[in-house]
Amino acid sequence: MGKMIIGRYLPGNSWIHRLDPRCKFIATFIFVAIVFLANNWLTYLLLGIFVLGAVTLSQVSLRFFIKGVRPMIFLILFTVALQIFLTPGGQPFWQWGIFSLSVLSIKNGAFIFVRFLLIIFISTLLTITTTPLQMADAIGSILKPLKVVHFPVEEVALMLSIALQFIPLLSDETTKIMNAQRARGVDFGDGNILRQIKAIIPILIPLFVSSFNIAYDLSIAMESRGYQGSEGRSKYRQLNWNSADSLVMMIFVLLTILLIILRS
Repeated sequence: MGKMIIGRYLPGNSWIHRLDPRCKFIATFIFVAIVFLANNWLTYLLLGIFVLGAVTLSQVSLRFFIKGVRPMIFLILFTVALQIFLTPGGQPFWQWGIFSLSVLSIKNGAFIFVRFLLIIFISTLLTITTTPLQMADAIGSILKPLKVVHFPVEEVALMLSIALQFIPLLSDETTKIMNAQRARGVDFGDGNILRQIKAIIPILIPLFVSSFNIAYDLSIAMESRGYQGSEGRSKYRQLNWNSADSLVMMIFVLLTILLIILRS
């Protein structure tokens, strides 16, 4: 849990850090959408090179990203296994009941594994190069047209930014609770699966209590600073869209065109 990097911000002065947060938000959503255009090894290779280039420009070690994927590897492998053994198609060379293996299912499973990694890498790149306050400003600016229909844009942006900040907070709190339980003799890896699940229950109660305490302290801090919603608030941080942000959008347009061309 201590290696969870989604939701954490790493200070820096790289080219990616200096981009407008709205640009990074839009680019991330575009990437998540166009990654489903890839359907062969050439298109996934293109996306992989693109992501590695973006990671390099962020000046964050690739090893840091790989370590951050480890806490989610079980979920990824479980999803891939379902895809491999339960997806019909092709001539199966092994079958047992509803489970089967074929060259096509293994290929699709590999594609899904790569797709997961690419999406995790690019979404993590957004959070580690953008502060929560910048994210809130970016979301508020992107959703501003919805104010016409009285949509609470600023409140939604604030909730999303707080939720992102809670991910590393709860991760660190879970690690502390587990270490405290281990010090009292709890072995989370001992016994069968049912016993290991029961061992997690003593973690959940203090984690919920700690979460409510953090939320309460945050609400008190906001009230003491005079927060009363978005009505009448001014902006200290101004977002500026520059040529670098336009260049990023052009690169994504080019990337989308290449994926469409290279699709089999």
